[in-house]
Amino acid sequence: MAHSAPAIAHPKGVKTEIKKALGKMLVRLDEANGEIGLHVKSGALVDAMTALRDVCGYQQLMEIAGVDWPSRDPRFEVVYCLLSLTKNHRIRVHVATNEADPVPSVTGIWPVAGWLEREVFDMYGVLFSGNADLRRILTDYGFEGHPQRKDFPLTGYVELRYSEEEKRVKYEPVQLAQDFRSFDFLSPWEGTDYVLPGDEKGAKK
Repeated sequence: MAHSAPAIAHPKGVKTEIKKALGKMLVRLDEANGEIGLHVKSGALVDAMTALRDVCGYQQLMEIAGVDWPSRDPRFEVVYCLLSLTKNHRIRVHVATNEADPVPSVTGIWPVAGWLEREVFDMYGVLFSGNADLRRILTDYGFEGHPQRKDFPLTGYVELRYSEEEKRVKYEPVQLAQDFRSFDFLSPWEGTDYVLPGDEKGAKK
């Protein structure tokens, strides 16, 4: 007989404590797979995060991630992962936005957010008001577009290479050689016709 996995126990009264601390700043509280996700109003983000840190005891900002929902309005979601050392408990905080409306920076609460917000800006194009150093961090400063958006082409728009003729680094439109367009689409788990160095050692005599 199959048994479902036991539900993960949250600290006693944690959901009530969070709802009371956030009040009208909280849009909704979701619970799934043993995790708590809070959706808060973008304009109230700094106050909500301050309350979660000072009142609810979620002292550490562990990560900031972006999510792209191309068919949804607003399109983007910024997700903050918080950790309480005293409760040994984690929560997520979600804020919805689009590419025109900036999300308030939380660098005044957690200075480490500076680099994390830059990653979300670089990968998704989400803006953060109050971040004094909002610039690309993972791609080159001349890079076009935001690679983690779902409508970003897999090959990109341009490629960076060193031109031996011009003795300088230059950007060019991406061009794939025909050799890289031909695939046999065979799964390596099902076997392929590739002959690799060393294969002859396993051949039957």
